[in-house]
Amino acid sequence: MKNSLKVERAKLNITQEELANRVGVTRQAINSIELGKYVPSTVLALKLSRVFGISVNEIFILEETD
Repeated sequence: MKNSLKVERAKLNITQEELANRVGVTRQAINSIELGKYVPSTVLALKLSRVFGISVNEIFILEETD
């Protein structure tokens, strides 16, 4: 699964730490999601979409192999 977390974070000009604090996870969790090493829970994905003001589908994109 691809994601646009880093791009969306850049649009808001916030750090991984700031985003992590807003959604209640560690900076390392945000880093792992951005690198595609970790797939967030539904609740976390919804919290992220709320922070960015866009849908979950605009942040996370399924690939053919998913």
